[in-house]
Amino acid sequence: MDPSDDLEEAIREAIEKIKVNKVRWVHSTFVDIRGLMQDMVIPSREFIEKNAFIHGLGFDGSSIRGFKSIEESDMVLIPDPRTLAIIPWTTEESQRSAIVIGDVCEAFGSKEPSEVDPRGYVAKRAVKNAAEMGYTCLFAPELEHFVFSSINPTKLVWDLWVSPNGGKSDSWGAPRVVPESPEISGNGYILRPKEAYFRPPPEDTTIDYRNEVSAILEDHFGFKVEKHHHEVATAGQIEINFQYGPLVETSDRVMYYKFVAKNVAKKRGLIATFMPKPIYMDNASGMHVHMSLWKNGVNVMYDENDKYAELSQTARYFIGGLLEHARALTAVCCPTVNSYKRLVPGFEAPIYIVWSRRNRSALIRIPVYHKGPQYAAYKRIEYRGADPSCNPYLALSCLLMAGLDGIRKKIDPGDPVDEDVYKLSPERRRALGILELPSTLKEALEEMKSDEVIHRTLGSHIFDTFIEYKMNDWLQYCLYITPWEIMKYLDY
Repeated sequence: MDPSDDLEEAIREAIEKIKVNKVRWVHSTFVDIRGLMQDMVIPSREFIEKNAFIHGLGFDGSSIRGFKSIEESDMVLIPDPRTLAIIPWTTEESQRSAIVIGDVCEAFGSKEPSEVDPRGYVAKRAVKNAAEMGYTCLFAPELEHFVFSSINPTKLVWDLWVSPNGGKSDSWGAPRVVPESPEISGNGYILRPKEAYFRPPPEDTTIDYRNEVSAILEDHFGFKVEKHHHEVATAGQIEINFQYGPLVETSDRVMYYKFVAKNVAKKRGLIATFMPKPIYMDNASGMHVHMSLWKNGVNVMYDENDKYAELSQTARYFIGGLLEHARALTAVCCPTVNSYKRLVPGFEAPIYIVWSRRNRSALIRIPVYHKGPQYAAYKRIEYRGADPSCNPYLALSCLLMAGLDGIRKKIDPGDPVDEDVYKLSPERRRALGILELPSTLKEALEEMKSDEVIHRTLGSHIFDTFIEYKMNDWLQYCLYITPWEIMKYLDY
């Protein structure tokens, strides 16, 4: 089928969906370099009459983080009809809405995605580059997030759970911001820190929220939810997993997942946040990314003759590329100051640049739940060094291109480390040549600056703008005086 025919059919179906559902408003969205959804709402009448799927929608690019300067501000959003979904909680006639994600293009007749666009430029170029090597990569990101009853950043209380070093102490911790969690705020049960994984109701009070989010994702946004559960942290931490897919489609789903999660929480009087580490001395939220590589319909990561993990040499080279670029990848995959409060020992987050089967202390884990050629399609790697604050289009693109760089250069990942890396002595880690991920955003950005693969993947505009924007975040953080400092040093 001609791609233009496929697009025309998708446009017809999208317009029909708008009409059948009597949609009044179309939320026309795209994503900035931070990974935050940007939204302009168009009356469905205007959207259809002006054929927005073909001609696009103009907007001011100078008002979007990382896009354009004021003298070249005109830009055009081309909505992708395949992403159109009905928003089910807008049931009143005057509120009935749909949402669509699109690509950002230059103005004045250009239909090519602009170099500022994470979706149309970065992600689609990465897919094209992989295809030129004969590969298709499938992704399944596991996003964790927190649901709170309330958050008051001005309210500080003493931490009554743990001391700063995580052990018993005669002095209790430090003052901290305490988001009120559903578990703490109303059912009489308290889930202790780091003990909430897989807890059922009534201790788990997030089940109704998770069911509603999952049902909306399946019924209205085309997801196939595989499972959902309470996560490890005490204060309303959850995970909803959905089926794998290609890079752009999966990134779109990440954006829709966040959109639905936040809106359902708001409807229920809750607050959903994908901030990596909102709770002191409890587990943080990660975004573990599962990846499999395919050629001509065959999963090239599988090799039944490999006794270690049924892992092919191609997969090992892919892992080698990820390990080679891991320190630079961290800037894109863990892009906030807060991300590095997660990358510390003792909270199940990766720190050391190693790979292993089964081992969740490794940066790259090879799942081995099943064995045998009948499970060849399941063979994949899990990259554990990303969190849900990342821009999915940028992060997945950089992961893909780093892995493909390993295949091109035949980068040997070295021997796997099948030990709890957290418990290895410094001497043992040095003997094994184990390196660490960056411990601050600044350190990660410095690594990113010299990585040519990340530069090529993002393009010069996003590469330079991302580093500038994130470095400014770091400088703001360094200048801020925290409550912890007041408590710690006021009596000096």
